[in-house]
Amino acid sequence: AGAFVRARWGLTGMNAGPASITYALNVLKHLYIGPNDANGTQWLDGVASARGIPRSDVEPAMLDLQAIRGYLADLHRAGQSRASAGRKLSAIRSFMKYLRREGVITTDPAALTVAPKREQRVPAHLSMEEMVRVLEMPDTANPLGRRDRAMLELFYASGLRLSELVGLDVEDVNLKARMSRVMGKGARERLVPFNQSAEAAIRAWLPDREPLRQKRSRDPEAARPSRRTAGGARRLAAAPSPKSP
Repeated sequence: AGAFVRARWGLTGMNAGPASITYALNVLKHLYIGPNDANGTQWLDGVASARGIPRSDVEPAMLDLQAIRGYLADLHRAGQSRASAGRKLSAIRSFMKYLRREGVITTDPAALTVAPKREQRVPAHLSMEEMVRVLEMPDTANPLGRRDRAMLELFYASGLRLSELVGLDVEDVNLKARMSRVMGKGARERLVPFNQSAEAAIRAWLPDREPLRQKRSRDPEAARPSRRTAGGARRLAAAPSPKSP
């Protein structure tokens, strides 16, 4: 593309005329950025509008740091997110880097422009009422429901990863101390506390453990968690867990 632009417009050092900027943008738009990306075009339109001239009359000297900062300020006033402004600035940097490489400009003010910091969004979380409904989903009148309730209580109280919860064995859980030994990422072992509700749910399930193991050996599908319990576990996995007491 560079050789094509130089041959078409004679881009040699500062001999490039204003029209070369518009043409180079069109080349970049179709060969590098994509035909549906208008970030560079919008910026040049803003520079031209601020000076009361058509885009084709924009000169290299007009593409300065003030023009870039003014464009970012306009985006902020228009309610654009910081992520959108960052993407537009990235397109401008690519365009200015290209112009400098081809000799249309001698300095690159876009390299001095600081990108807006990304917003730190607060993760979604379940309300107290939603959490209670999730924990009460299993039917504790039957062994499978008591097992599922123990899993959800421990999952919520400890903040374990779902993979860590599934990998726990009964020998890894100390009910008296209310601690669980977990093998996490990188094969690193750690101790994780849990609360009295999780302890009570696990104790209520323990007498059912061996009958469920025997039942699973005969019919693996019979011991699977219910759809409601699986859905509750997914919701817990997507929400941040509070610190255990």
